[in-house]
Amino acid sequence: MEHRTPGQDPGRLRAGAGGGPAPRDMAVDAAPLDTGAAPPSAPPAGPSTPGSGRSGSIATPSGDLPATGRATPPEPAAESESAREDAERAPGTPTDRLRYLEAATRRIAGGIDRDETLRELCRAAIPAFADAMLVHLREPPPTGDRPPDGPLALRLHSIAQGPEESVTGAPPGTADFVELTVTGPFAALLLAGRPVFGDAAETAPGVGALLEPVASMPPAPSPGRRLIIAPLHGRHQLLGTAALLRGTDRPAFTADDLLVASQLATHAAFGIDRAMLSGREASLADALQLTMLPSSLPAPTGVRLASRYLPAAETSQVGGDWYDAIPLPGNRVALVVGDVMGHSMTSAAIMGQLRTTVQTLAGLDLPPEEVLHHLDEQAQRLGSEHMATCLYAVYDPISQRLLVADAGHLPPVLLHPDGVGEVLRIPPGAPIGVGGVPFESVEMPAPTGATLLLYTDGLVESRTRDVWSGVELLRARLEAAASVVASPPLETLCDTVLTILGQGARDDDVALLAARFDGFPPRNVAYWFLNPEPRTAGRARQLTRRALHRWGLDPLLDTTELLVSEVVTNAVRYASRPIALRLLRTDVLRCEVGDDSPQVPRMRRAQAGDEGGRGLFLVDRLAQRWGATRLSNGKVVWFEQPIPEEFREHRAADP
Repeated sequence: MEHRTPGQDPGRLRAGAGGGPAPRDMAVDAAPLDTGAAPPSAPPAGPSTPGSGRSGSIATPSGDLPATGRATPPEPAAESESAREDAERAPGTPTDRLRYLEAATRRIAGGIDRDETLRELCRAAIPAFADAMLVHLREPPPTGDRPPDGPLALRLHSIAQGPEESVTGAPPGTADFVELTVTGPFAALLLAGRPVFGDAAETAPGVGALLEPVASMPPAPSPGRRLIIAPLHGRHQLLGTAALLRGTDRPAFTADDLLVASQLATHAAFGIDRAMLSGREASLADALQLTMLPSSLPAPTGVRLASRYLPAAETSQVGGDWYDAIPLPGNRVALVVGDVMGHSMTSAAIMGQLRTTVQTLAGLDLPPEEVLHHLDEQAQRLGSEHMATCLYAVYDPISQRLLVADAGHLPPVLLHPDGVGEVLRIPPGAPIGVGGVPFESVEMPAPTGATLLLYTDGLVESRTRDVWSGVELLRARLEAAASVVASPPLETLCDTVLTILGQGARDDDVALLAARFDGFPPRNVAYWFLNPEPRTAGRARQLTRRALHRWGLDPLLDTTELLVSEVVTNAVRYASRPIALRLLRTDVLRCEVGDDSPQVPRMRRAQAGDEGGRGLFLVDRLAQRWGATRLSNGKVVWFEQPIPEEFREHRAADP
């Protein structure tokens, strides 16, 4: 065959995207060889690569195992180098092919993701086994075990030609042929997962399009046995194809080379499959973690909230950090932060179950120590190996008090209105899941304008800083922020706090919940205790009328008196101790009636002859919202009515 320069011969492989010339003349448009007898695997003389006619080199990772596959003591330098060269040259004997495959598959298995696995495949195959290689991947990537719907679409992923440095992605300017659709016998052949020569009848329609990125292939003649098309078939699905080519200055591929190509492609496909599975698991773990965190924080009266959540730097290392803010009866709010020990999908799932349990227990309005006690019991049911830390605090804006219980968690930090930071002293309890350990609640003042910060250990602990040094740094950072701006906005304060993390990679999740205590003005609260007597309903109406007159809410008098009378009458029927009546004025008028009976009223439809049963029906029709909450010592029935804009108390804008 007449030799031409690559620029003159359209049938020759062009150089890789690196721009350099091809290392040798590799004509891929040569006529098919006689297939009656396989060509020799090696030339008469000289060292050779698997089935090749010249020496090649394949870089293998240091410390490769010998051909036996067993670990052996280190050899002398000369012997070790000789063994490596034998594995790389791998003449056409079965033993030498096994040595080559052992080194090549170890190299391919070293890839940690899809792209690195394919790079190692190209470097293992070139120049030891082939002169050029094109990798096409399915588009879109397959998912699950279902067969592909519609035509088989392939997109060029990378080209390898010549030295290792020439392993590149799809070269620029290949938009017109970077994606191809495979149908008919060629698609069936690829889906079957068997490597074939380029002269197979099934490949004829697709060879030209498959090789177009490296040569303008005419429809005929075929590259013949200088081309092997090896499907990259994973556990359940075809992931792509690898096209291996040889130039004219070395023998064509043999039937034994099909087995080598099959092994290379299989190991690469399994590596890609593992990377895809790992990516899907990491994505599911992240989605699971994020869906179990609050999508938004409530806006209860008397407290402002802000939060941050930062996952660990390693996506697959999803943790069990969580936070929550749960409105409670009487305008109180429960502030929760917790951390399930460990980093895994299981940790995230346990976190979701514990968070749900906390929300359920909070709805019962139990004291903090009781919430932690029942949470500890639930964790033990989930398994003794699952432990977590948790801090549960209840803020009451009316009494301006804070009730806190701790289960092995780091203490919260309180930034006082005067800018002084304080690490609160909370009796440390055992972590959730230990079992049999009592918990203790501590009550303390929560002054208006103070900011409470709840956090997980990922914020204050790192490889270079112990946890208590981090807590002290957090306190100092809060004081520094308050010295610049008095009562800094919560969002700004959260961003300032996160700066203690630095720029390095995070080993743990970070959960942060900040609460600014605004309190509840005493002038907007009316509170009475009434004995459960027949005349109590009338007395409740009188007290309600006085409070509404004082607040200038006369338009709400008639409706509110009627609703208060119905709810108090129902409480008198079941209560054995004094009834609590409380009115709260915010953007709405809220009425709460508490008694010691655990029986929660349910609305029912009264029959025509019934004397009662219509009270809650009236409440449901006339109130904007209403509800009943069972408490540890009884229940509270409440309802709300909207206050017209012109009658609302206009407060200063939130800072």
